[in-house]
Amino acid sequence: MSRGRGKGGRAQAVPGGVVGADRSGDSYLPGHGNGGYRVTHYDLELTCRPSTGRISGRARISAVAEPGAAGEPLSGFSLDLGAFRVDGVLVDGARAARYTHRADKLRVRPARPLPAGAPFTVEVRYVGVPRPVKTRHWGDLGWEQLEDGALVAGQPIGAPSWFPCNDHPSDKASYRIAVTAPSPYAVLAAGTLDSCTVSASTTTWVYEHPAPMSTYLATVQIGLYDQVELTDAAVSPVPQRAAVPPRLRDLFDHDFARQPRMMAAFQDLFGPYPFDEYAVVVTDDELEVPVEAQTLSVFGANHVDGQRGCERLVAHELAHQWFGNSLSLADWRHIWLNEGFAKYAEWLWSEVSGGVPAAVHAARFRATLAEQPQDLLVADPGMPRMFDDRVYQRGALTLHALRTVLGDDAFFAVLREWTATHRHATVTTEEFTALAGRHAAQPLDELFTAWLYTSRLPELPGGPGPV
Repeated sequence: MSRGRGKGGRAQAVPGGVVGADRSGDSYLPGHGNGGYRVTHYDLELTCRPSTGRISGRARISAVAEPGAAGEPLSGFSLDLGAFRVDGVLVDGARAARYTHRADKLRVRPARPLPAGAPFTVEVRYVGVPRPVKTRHWGDLGWEQLEDGALVAGQPIGAPSWFPCNDHPSDKASYRIAVTAPSPYAVLAAGTLDSCTVSASTTTWVYEHPAPMSTYLATVQIGLYDQVELTDAAVSPVPQRAAVPPRLRDLFDHDFARQPRMMAAFQDLFGPYPFDEYAVVVTDDELEVPVEAQTLSVFGANHVDGQRGCERLVAHELAHQWFGNSLSLADWRHIWLNEGFAKYAEWLWSEVSGGVPAAVHAARFRATLAEQPQDLLVADPGMPRMFDDRVYQRGALTLHALRTVLGDDAFFAVLREWTATHRHATVTTEEFTALAGRHAAQPLDELFTAWLYTSRLPELPGGPGPV
């Protein structure tokens, strides 16, 4: 445990007020996230040494104090932060702050309580070698040292492995991320590159992201990469770029050549792309699965083969920019709104690109699922099974069943209204089913009860279909 005092020397006693909870209240991951305030902006500055893995960081967090039950001011609050040495904490710049850092919680006591509704800033300086967040069900999450560089794969609770934060998807904020690394390395982060400043031996890369972003979707990628332009203005005006190891460039050029077409197709199906640009990183290491971040997706060397063998995953990660990133979860139990939608996007891309129709994919996956245990509720799978393949597949089947009942015109109108209404906000299952119901000629209660709230696998509407 570390203890500290901010500027001003002797720590002062803190007058009365309410201390924000150091739990989020999430139904699955209540220990991640905090109460008493909401974040509006993260300003992160990191200096990274890929040879040792060591980083030194300064995080300046802008937030708004929330009132207690009786309108009391905020006398203390907490942030999620991994095993770094904390060198200092300031609240509103000059105010002294007392803090403790233990068990991945940084607890802060300002010199004076923060009035309810008042904006404030907290600045944290820290240093160390980032350690991934170890989990029982999903392995190591967050900052990961590569053979020559680093990546961040934060879903669902990996963000505290590299910066102090309010680690819950519902507390979305804008970001500025500045990373200084040795000049041979390329750095990509969530957002748009604002500046790139070269000094004697290092380069500072600054990314700005004004759109609200959940903490787990913030990312930094560092490696010896070629920068690749993917934008095809004749197909889609959205700027698209990539960072790829030189040895994989030819394979990548073939495997990702259709991504601009994919972007255009998804804009037709889901509505306008919700961010300013989109980037792809292919690491020189193998990864078990690709991972989405906001405005950026990360693939392993094993996901490029020169035969488009993983193109469905390219579609899956791109679809997350709408479903999961722009529209973020209000609570982790709604995970199917991320993964079921991205899985169905795989089938939609197959269909619109001249491959196997979505109906055939649905029939095949339904037949496979029928042979597996039927003990999972899509709308509430339980924390250990948040990323169970059946959540993805049954979630996609739910959407295909809805499409079958509504018809294409109404179904895609639902998707476009869903993404427009909740753009850059948070969503729940109940909000989606209510919206779909408004587009239906008959009640959808039985359909959603069968597919989302019943463990037994239903039949697809209209029969199993061709396989």
